[in-house]
Parts: sequence; C-alpha cells; structure tokens
Amino acid sequence: MVKKYVLGVETTAHTFGIGIVELSGVLNNSESSIIVNIKESFTTDSGGLIPIVVAKHHKAVSQKVYDNALNDAKISEGEIVAVAVSNAPGLSPCLLEGLRFSKSLANRLKIPLIPVNHCIAHLEIGRITGAKDPVLLYASGANTQVITYAGGKFRVFGETLDVGIGNFIDTFARYVGIGFPGGPVIDKLAQGVVEEDFVELPYSVKGMDMAFSGLLTNLKQKYDSKKFKLDNLAYSLQETAFAMLVEASERALAHTGKSELLLGGGVSCNKRLQEMCRKMCDDRGAKLFLLPNSLLVDNGGMIAFLGAIIYDSIINNKKKFLDIKNIDISPRERTDDVEVFWR
Repeated sequence: MVKKYVLGVETTAHTFGIGIVELSGVLNNSESSIIVNIKESFTTDSGGLIPIVVAKHHKAVSQKVYDNALNDAKISEGEIVAVAVSNAPGLSPCLLEGLRFSKSLANRLKIPLIPVNHCIAHLEIGRITGAKDPVLLYASGANTQVITYAGGKFRVFGETLDVGIGNFIDTFARYVGIGFPGGPVIDKLAQGVVEEDFVELPYSVKGMDMAFSGLLTNLKQKYDSKKFKLDNLAYSLQETAFAMLVEASERALAHTGKSELLLGGGVSCNKRLQEMCRKMCDDRGAKLFLLPNSLLVDNGGMIAFLGAIIYDSIINNKKKFLDIKNIDISPRERTDDVEVFWR
C-alpha cells in the first residue's frame, strides 16, 4: 500500500512550524501518524512581539524548516498529496507569510491547498488522546475559549471579554522586564512561593466568560508600589487567572452534561493549570485529557492532522478542493464561524 502524506504549515503568530502526517494513521486517530513536527519560534530578551518583524522571521526560516522536515520524514515531495495552512485566525503579516509559502509549494507540486482554522486544529488534534466528545479549554496567547462540538458546529460556550490569557501573562512579564514569551518565566518565579504568600487580586468571571484587563492593571499597580515581591505576584497571578479558567470550564461541563475536558493551546503546558483542571475533573467525575507539549503549543503537526481529515472528507464525498487563487487569510475568523463539513 502506497502511503500518502499531508504537510501542514503554521504561522498564525510567533511560530513557523511544519508538520507532516501519514494519512491512514490520522484516520485511525494515531499519534504515530505525526511523523514530523518541527518549528522555529520568534523570541526576544526584552520587549514583545511586533507582527511585521515576526513575519520577516518566518520568511527567513521557512525554507530551512521545510528542508529539515522533509529530511526528518525521509519522504520525497512526490509523496505529499496536499498542503494544509493555518489561514485563520492570527496576526495578518504572519498569516500572509505562511499563505505565500504554502501557495508557492502547492502550486509547484500541483496538489491541493487546504485552509485550516488554527483554533479548531487545537481541538481536533485531541482525537489522539482518546477523547470522544470533550469540552476544550483553549488557553493560548491571543485566544481563551471554552469550546465544544454541538449541533454541527464547534460552539464557544465561554471566552475572554478582553485579552487572551497568554497575552495577559506576557504583557505583565514585559512590564516587569521579562522578554517574550514571558509565561515560562512567570511560572518559574511562581514555583517557589507558598500559599501563605498569596496576594489578593481581582477575580472576574461572568457566567462562562472571563476578563483579565482589571487583573493586569492591579498587578501593575502592586508591582509599582514595591510592596510586593515579584515571585509572590507571579504566584498569585497564576492562582487567580487559572482559577477563572477552571471555573468557566466546570460550568461548561455542567451545562453540556459532558464528562471529558481537553486542554489545548500553549498556556495549557503549564503544570499548575493542568493540576487545577485535574482536581476539578476528579471532583466531578470527569476525565482530563492532555496532549504532549509539542502539540499544545502552536505547531504544524496539528495543522497537518486536521488538513488530512479535511482532505479525506473532500475525496470521499467527491467534493472539489478550493481554488488556490481564492484562498485568503481570515485574521478574525471565529471558531464558530467555520462550517464543520468533515464530521
């Protein structure tokens, strides 16, 4: 049997990633179907993320990452049957760079180009965990949503009302002089703090929605007052913000009657968030599903995985692939805007 491969390109924000999956393995929800998942991520020692600068980074590393992916996969270009690209949502300059690269590749290889919604890719890659019908807590830089599949669509049951959890953490980190990404440093600062040093902070959950801007302002004020140690603020930031995420997730589980929680997005790599989610699930008799960190952060593997599912659906239902000329970026596309025709 001749194996077929789908290549995925991820460039929604700070990461240029390429993943390669084997089609039949994807259809069996096998983690081993992801044969390559490599990336180059933009970082700084201080300051934040400037989209145009990040896009230049993606352009500079794209060919090297692609060549390394093919080399690691030990396949030829001729074995790739489709290219999937994260065209939504994300930072426009970064999305455009990924789309340019992907269109050029698909045109040269004369194979279909499949646009993939980045948020939904975070959910669909969860199939490899064995989760059947989960609620997804999607916690990343720009996105914070509680999502599940219902009535033919992925529905957003709760979300941030202002900034994403990751951007909130990175903004505070930048304010105190930490580079990008700031989340891992904040987490490291928090790990040595005991519960008695918790600092009371604003807590804002409205139904299943959350807000972080008031919490951010209060943290800045407390830091500027010089009355609080940075590690205590880092600890309290995580305890407060993550409790908000867990409360919204528990409400969604109760509302939908589902008993599976899946974590997605780069912030979900945080062990304290995982611990809090696990305790909540244990308390209500639900099961927590976790992906490897390499599939929680932005990555090409999840784009390729969902691209393969869509490719198979189009082939089996004898539909036409989109004309490459008509595929464009959609920086503000919402999870619940997408027609889920492959399920």
